[in-house]
Amino acid sequence: MRQPQRSWPAIALATLLAAAGAHARDQAQSNDDSAVGKAVAARQASEIKSGDPARWHREDLSRQARLRILQKEIGAAWQEAKNACREGAAAERNACLKEARATYEQDMKNAPAQLDAAPKGSVETSVQTTTAATPPSR
Repeated sequence: MRQPQRSWPAIALATLLAAAGAHARDQAQSNDDSAVGKAVAARQASEIKSGDPARWHREDLSRQARLRILQKEIGAAWQEAKNACREGAAAERNACLKEARATYEQDMKNAPAQLDAAPKGSVETSVQTTTAATPPSR
């Protein structure tokens, strides 16, 4: 049985892909501290040895800090909603994005009141899930 001949472009492409894969593997293996200067490496070692700064472990439960956290969470929820809208049907995308924006604006407007109603240090949030409408089964 005779082997089919491979075309030169296919062989060249296979060679190029193999070389790129080997290069990527070599790059991944060389991501260590060998590229860091001795002075920088010494400073990093001393920082790691001394541990985390104390400010990282002190909670700021002031009203302003809690409001910033809540606003950040509202922004993250808005980003997730926008991503979900972009994954949906193109015909419904604009309406979905408008609804996501309206929800974001309403949540931001209500954030101070939500903090006032919550016990200190906690905020109850509600999750609104938007799903694409499914056509009726026939």
